[in-house]
Amino acid sequence: MAEPERKEQRLRPAPLLFEPAEAAADPEHFFDLESIEDPRELLSRSTELALAFRAAADRAVEFQAIAAAQLADPRRFDRLTAADIAGRAQWTEDYAKKMVEFGRDLARGADSH
Repeated sequence: MAEPERKEQRLRPAPLLFEPAEAAADPEHFFDLESIEDPRELLSRSTELALAFRAAADRAVEFQAIAAAQLADPRRFDRLTAADIAGRAQWTEDYAKKMVEFGRDLARGADSH
């Protein structure tokens, strides 16, 4: 995977609406998109969802990086190695090292504000 990049301006995605368990259990059901008949409306709503999921994934990766950096912090008595972090997150060790560095960069950026 490529090293994650931080975007200066965050996307403001459409809200993700809660899906009841019975709807989520139906493989044909996806955020009620299957019920939209107008292709213009379908394109609009599905694009909103795609952007929302992409923004959520980007934000989740940033939190993964911050957590990895915290877990690898040499000041922690219980710090983890990159191999340990990789095992927990199902990453390669090289990717874990990159995520630790990315998390440290994010923390430095937060500290400078």
